[in-house]
Amino acid sequence: MTFASDRLQHQQDVLAQQQYDQQGQQQAARTSRFKFEPQQLMQMLRTRIVGQPHILDALEDMLNVVKADFNHPERPLSVTMLLGPTGVGKTETVRLISEAIHGHAHAFCRIDMNTLAQEHYAAALTGAPPGYVGSKEGNTLFDIEAIQGSFSKPGIVLFDEIEKASTEVIRALLNVLETGTLTLTAGTKSIDFRNCMIFMTSNVGAKESQARLQLLNKFPARIADIAHRLKLDDHEMTKRALKHKFDPEFLNRIDRILYYQAIQSDEVQQLIAIELEKLNRRLKRQGRAVTLSDSAAQWLAKDHDISYGARGLVRKLRTHLEPILARYFLTHPEVGQVHISLKQQQLVVERGAADQNILDQQPKHSSN
Repeated sequence: MTFASDRLQHQQDVLAQQQYDQQGQQQAARTSRFKFEPQQLMQMLRTRIVGQPHILDALEDMLNVVKADFNHPERPLSVTMLLGPTGVGKTETVRLISEAIHGHAHAFCRIDMNTLAQEHYAAALTGAPPGYVGSKEGNTLFDIEAIQGSFSKPGIVLFDEIEKASTEVIRALLNVLETGTLTLTAGTKSIDFRNCMIFMTSNVGAKESQARLQLLNKFPARIADIAHRLKLDDHEMTKRALKHKFDPEFLNRIDRILYYQAIQSDEVQQLIAIELEKLNRRLKRQGRAVTLSDSAAQWLAKDHDISYGARGLVRKLRTHLEPILARYFLTHPEVGQVHISLKQQQLVVERGAADQNILDQQPKHSSN
């Protein structure tokens, strides 16, 4: 965004805030200050997040509450924990929400909690204590602008893989979840989370629940149903692992704890369609596009290990599909439309119908 656009957006926010405050003084502030539309945002999520209808319903409830704008004034707008195995769409969900609200998939503050596994790393969030190097500057990993958002757009922060953070780091977050503010250790600066949607992701219990799910899939449906009633299914195992990992005082400060399900085999084709759409968006910058035959799509989906979720499928496209595309485009730079089919159990790139028609219409010169 250019400087002029930033200034224009700032002026619009200031004007909107003045109008909103004036309505509040007249006890008539019935319109939301937030500009995003939950229905449009959810429409995007439902086309891009596969196999998680209960998750999307809960997120729609959360977004409607944020949009309605009667949140507690001394707490974050929402605190949501996303649980589940790798590759099911936890981080992608946050990226899509960011894209819908801010126009950019990475317009949020992401803290990789794996880097804060040691207790002394808590200073990376709260700043160095008085007397230590950097204490006066109040340095922190937090992207304050992304967290605080603006008057018309909520900030977003993601604590990724929260279970890998040290106990000291988790303790530092308690006040953020309770009061919506974090005062840095030196006491010279505080960060305001009250206009922010907080997300956390975690794989806690995923390994155990995946092993249990694979075991139950070998038994008849009746046995699996009994396991569910006896609370032996993957959802309950994840819940137990969560309670074992985190203290009640931490879990009690989270508004919603959502459990993502493992991607099932019959949903892999949907993932392929989504990844193909992403590839075509990247190719569009070059004026190109690719289509995929049913047999090629089935070949890509074959032997897919659901324990790796969408990431395993993305890796397969990068190592099997993209190399032959790159080789073809480098050899035929004039081609825009291509079609990928399967011949003798190998992916083959061919000219798309549109490019072939143009080629057929070109005058053929006689060799005489």
